[in-house]
Amino acid sequence: MRYLPILIILFFLSSALSVPILAQSTPPTAPLITMNTDKSSYTLGDTIVISGAVQSVVFGTPLTVQILDPTNSLVQVAQIDVSQDGKYTDTIKAVGTLWKLNGAYIVKVQYGPPNVTAQATFTFQSSITPTSNVFPLKDPNSQQTFNVNYTISGGTVKTMTIDAQSLSVIVSVNSTSDGTITVQLPRTLIDAKTNSGQDDAFIILIDGAEVKPQSESSDNNFRNLTIQFLQGDQDIEIIGTQIIPEFGPIAALVFAIAIISIIAVSAKTGLRFMPKY
Repeated sequence: MRYLPILIILFFLSSALSVPILAQSTPPTAPLITMNTDKSSYTLGDTIVISGAVQSVVFGTPLTVQILDPTNSLVQVAQIDVSQDGKYTDTIKAVGTLWKLNGAYIVKVQYGPPNVTAQATFTFQSSITPTSNVFPLKDPNSQQTFNVNYTISGGTVKTMTIDAQSLSVIVSVNSTSDGTITVQLPRTLIDAKTNSGQDDAFIILIDGAEVKPQSESSDNNFRNLTIQFLQGDQDIEIIGTQIIPEFGPIAALVFAIAIISIIAVSAKTGLRFMPKY
């Protein structure tokens, strides 16, 4: 019986040890560095926006950005500054001979000490298949239709309209990425001439901002313009010095009848338009 208290104590100790200890929950820690791209896919000529934040800023230490192609070859590298609040951003243009493979690309960022890294992926298409078509542009005044040939990459043409007041043709596009459009404008539709009758440059506005054409050519019948646009651009306005014949067929007929009537009236009444002396 003298061992009974010891047995009881051992029993309670074993029971206490068998009770599971509840793990204390800890809040998740913030990542030491974050990084993302503004889009998940890009094409040749696009601008890639890379942004993120670091948890601990090391004064005077740049952040390294690397872009690797599907074969893990280095396409582009840059070093950028991190702001005092830990945020950073960089823009990289997808142009150059190294941007040639289609597929999944990796963006890596590295910062430290201590060295911390993050990465993300995006898909890249090195070329865009252009689309060629003809848009039947109808003048609402003369009811004349002009067939405008065009080739576009990076979007589609929604409509073309004539603005007689501003002597312009407006091409509305749905730009799904950065791209170009080449339009073949009949001289009978729109032209740009100097006072001496020589070909002059068109004024080109994209959403109200003036741009220069990427290239331009012409012959006796057409003016050809190649214009670059950015993703999200909508209206491309091409302004010349003359738009369609200023007098359409109906207006020309009315004008001719008016002149004949004036001549007939002046012959009967002796009305003169020029002084005798």
